[in-house]
Amino acid sequence: MSLRKFVFWCHLVVGVVVGTVVFIMSVTGLLLTYEAQLNRWDLRTYRSPAATTESELLTLDTALVSVTEREPTVTPTSLQILADLREPVAVNVGGGRLLFVDRQTAEVVGDNDRAMRRFLREVMYWHRWFALDDDRRVVGRTITSISNLAFLFLVFSGFYLWWPRDWSLHNVRQVVWFRRGLTGRARNFNWHNVIGFWLVVPLVVIVFSGSVISYRWMSDISYRLVGDSPPPPSGTSATNRVRDQQQRLDPSKQNRQASYQDIFESASNLSGEWRSITVRLPDQEAETIVALIDHGNGRQPSKQHELVFNRFDGSLVERSGYPTYSRGRKFRRWLRFAHTGEVYGVVGQTIAGFATTGATVLVWTGFAMAWRRFRRRANPRPR
Repeated sequence: MSLRKFVFWCHLVVGVVVGTVVFIMSVTGLLLTYEAQLNRWDLRTYRSPAATTESELLTLDTALVSVTEREPTVTPTSLQILADLREPVAVNVGGGRLLFVDRQTAEVVGDNDRAMRRFLREVMYWHRWFALDDDRRVVGRTITSISNLAFLFLVFSGFYLWWPRDWSLHNVRQVVWFRRGLTGRARNFNWHNVIGFWLVVPLVVIVFSGSVISYRWMSDISYRLVGDSPPPPSGTSATNRVRDQQQRLDPSKQNRQASYQDIFESASNLSGEWRSITVRLPDQEAETIVALIDHGNGRQPSKQHELVFNRFDGSLVERSGYPTYSRGRKFRRWLRFAHTGEVYGVVGQTIAGFATTGATVLVWTGFAMAWRRFRRRANPRPR
C-alpha cells in the first residue's frame, strides 16, 4: 500500500468515526459566531436614555453600595465601566452573573440572566460537552476534545490528499474552484476539495487553538512553537505571592484605603483613549488593586494592559498585563481568541463563521462519498 493510499484510508476512517461530533461542534460554533454582539444588543435596554457629562455621573463606590444593598449575600469581584457614558456599570458578582447599575441614578436596572444569554450559553454547552450534566460532563468534554484532535488530523491529511500530483493548470483548476453541472459523487468530491483548500488556514487555527484550550500538553506545544518554555503548573507563584502579602499586611491600613472611583480615574488618566476599564476588587489581604484597560472589543489581548495601584494611597505600583508577557504567553493568549476569530474583530469572527460553515459541508460531503464507496463495495456492479 502506498503512503497516499494509507493516508486516504486513515482520513476516511477517522472522518466517519468523528464526523458526527465535528458536525455538532461546527453547527454550534456557527451559532456562536457573533455571541458578543448579540449579548450587547440584548442588553441595550439597560442604557440611560440620554448621555450626560462625567461630572454628573455617580461614583463607582456608590454603584457598589447599590448592589450590596439590593443583594447583601453577593460578593462583588469587579466593576467594569465602558467609555460610552450611557452604559451602566457592570458589577460581577460571581458565577458569570453581572448586575448593571445606572451611572446617573445608581439604580440596579437588571442582570445578564436574559433569554438571549441563556440560549447562547446552552449552545456553548453543546459545543463543549453536549450539554451533559454532572459527572457526564467530563465524558462529553473528553469526546469533543478527542474529536477536535482528530479533526486536526483530518485537516492536515486532507490537504495532503488535495495536493495535485501534476501541477498543470487543468488539474489545479479541478480542485480550487467550483465546477458547474456536476452531480452525485463528482459534485461532492469537487465541493470537498474546493472548500477544504480555501478554508485550510482558518480551520487549522480554529482546530489547533481548540486543542490548546482542551489539553495542557498542547498548550505547552504552543509555547515551544515560538521558542519559549512552558510555564510551571498554575497556582504556585500566585499562592506564594499572596502569602507574602498577607505576612507584610498592616491591619491598621484596612480602614483607610483609596476609593474605587479614585482608582478608576487614575487608570483613565494614564491610559489615553480606552473602551472599557475593569477594576478588580481585591481580597482583604491584598495590598494592591488591578485595573484592566481595554482599547479593543474585549477579546483582543494585544489591545489590553493592566495597571497595578497601591490599595491605600492609590499610587501606581507597576504596569503589567499583555505587553509584559513572554512571547509564548502572548501566543497562547492570541490562540484563545483566535479560536472564535474575535482577536481580529468582526472580520475575524466572520471568517471563523465561514470556516465553521465550510466544516459542516466537509462533513456532509465526506459522509456522502464514504457512503457511496461502502455501498459500492457491498454491492459491486457486474462487469
